[in-house]
Amino acid sequence: MFNMGGSEWIIIILFVVVFFGAKKIPELARGLGKGIREFKDATKEIKDEIDDAGKEIKK
Repeated sequence: MFNMGGSEWIIIILFVVVFFGAKKIPELARGLGKGIREFKDATKEIKDEIDDAGKEIKK
């Protein structure tokens, strides 16, 4: 991912821990997970609506 080696990842992780603190990281991860899940659900709903519209047109 992004052609980054191990040392770059370690520096980024250390920066995140120092900047946000160890207690905030799980909270941030949960928020990110919820956001990704909502985005996937929204795209699935849009895809389903498009598929349904396509089926109605074929009838």
